[in-house]
Formats: sequence, structure tokens, C-alpha cells
Amino acid sequence: MESSKKDKKEKKKKEEESSEENENEKKSEDENEEEKEDERIFPKADKTLQKEIFSLITKASQLKQIKKGANEATKTLNRGISDLIIIAADAKPLEIVLHLPLLCEDKNVPYVFVESQKLLGRSCGVSRPVIAVSILNKTPENLKKTVDKLKDKIEQLLI
Repeated sequence: MESSKKDKKEKKKKEEESSEENENEKKSEDENEEEKEDERIFPKADKTLQKEIFSLITKASQLKQIKKGANEATKTLNRGISDLIIIAADAKPLEIVLHLPLLCEDKNVPYVFVESQKLLGRSCGVSRPVIAVSILNKTPENLKKTVDKLKDKIEQLLI
């Protein structure tokens, strides 16, 4: 009896160790996947540029000169009324926004990735996370100058 109890305990220990090893392997695979995603997220704005972008989005939102969401951003690109595209880098899965950079390059519209969907949503004035924002090209003159400055900074990231 005692030997069978010991055998059962040993088996449990071995199973626990093997499950821990499997979890560690899964974690390392997840980290590798995140690194792969980082390669696709280009150009990514740094902290200071993100602040400028979020303040521009807030101003444009108050003037009703933005479209929120990946579908709306795609529509504005196809219609030729988009001036700038901002994409959230933490979109899960990232594939749902990866068509936007391709469209932007075809239409010669600058685009940039920012860190967070939540921050992007807040700067748009909504309580929900927003995955992509399009700033329209029919903006007033005072906003147009800010958009042009940001375009230049984003183009410098590409170089």
C-alpha cells in the first residue's frame, strides 16, 4: 500500500514538472510571436510624437474632421479624403489593421502606429477603444498647419 502511494505521489510530481515545462515553452513562443509583430509595426511614434498626435486628434474630433475605426479609415482612403492615418499597435490580432499601411502606401497617405487603442479612443472623445483613426483632408487652415507638421515628422520616421 505504501509503495503504491509513493508511486502515485512521484507520478504527480513528474506530471506537475512536465506541465510547468510546457507552460514555460508556451510563454517563450508567445514572446517570439510578439517580436514578430513588432517587425510589422512600422513606423511607430515615440512618446513625444504620440502626445502631438493625440492632441491633433482631439482638436480634429471637436471639429468633426476624423473617422474612427478600421472600416471607416479604409473608406476614407478609398474615397481619397484622408490626410493622415493613425493605427493602434496593440490591436489583437494585428492582421485586422495591416491592410491600412498597404492602402496608405498606394494612395500616398502618411500613416503611423501609436501604442494604445484606449488612448486613441480617449483622444477621439469616445469611451471605447479605437483601432484606427483617419484625419480628413477638408480640415480648416489652423488645423491644416498642424497636420502638415505631423506629416513631416512621420515621414522623417520612415527615413
